Amino acid sequence: MGLILFLIIGGVIGWIAGLILGKDIPGGIIGNIVAGVIGSWIGSLLFGEWGPEFQDIYVFPALLGAIIFIVILSIILKILNRS
Repeated sequence: MGLILFLIIGGVIGWIAGLILGKDIPGGIIGNIVAGVIGSWIGSLLFGEWGPEFQDIYVFPALLGAIIFIVILSIILKILNRS
């Protein structure tokens, strides 16, 4: 049950980050989950562990990390689409 909650919270974090940026994440729900989970990893590395925590995901650093991940992913996809 813990893994399922972890993935759900990661998906919500990725979805919120996409809403904040006004960008659709490629891959739909799976893309949101990936963005949230990778974002939580990036956020904890860059910003530490602070704020509310759910299933080992600190919400604010995860959200900031997901935003960073989505911006980088958007840049990479834009460069690849030019080719």
